[in-house]
Amino acid sequence: MEYNNPIPARLKAARKKAKITQKDLGVKIGMEESSASGRMNHYEKGRHVPDIGTLKRMAEELGVPLHYFFCENELSAELVCAIEKLSDEDKQELLEKLIASK
Repeated sequence: MEYNNPIPARLKAARKKAKITQKDLGVKIGMEESSASGRMNHYEKGRHVPDIGTLKRMAEELGVPLHYFFCENELSAELVCAIEKLSDEDKQELLEKLIASK
């Protein structure tokens, strides 16, 4: 069974939503200006996979939770982002409602 890595598509979608170039994102997370665009392009094309530290810095810069990058479909990605914005109390309440609805 073939598995498609969701990171490249999620990274590109989050970057475009944030209206930031590949180069600017790379520079903002600490890459050298001369290589930032190329490295980010490799990540978005799936040629290379960023290490978890790099992925975490990208998430922070793009305003998405780290686990957003691992969502396999758009609905899950939207849910992850919406849930992340909730307070801990609201997250707990949501979890209890979901468990009760099983």
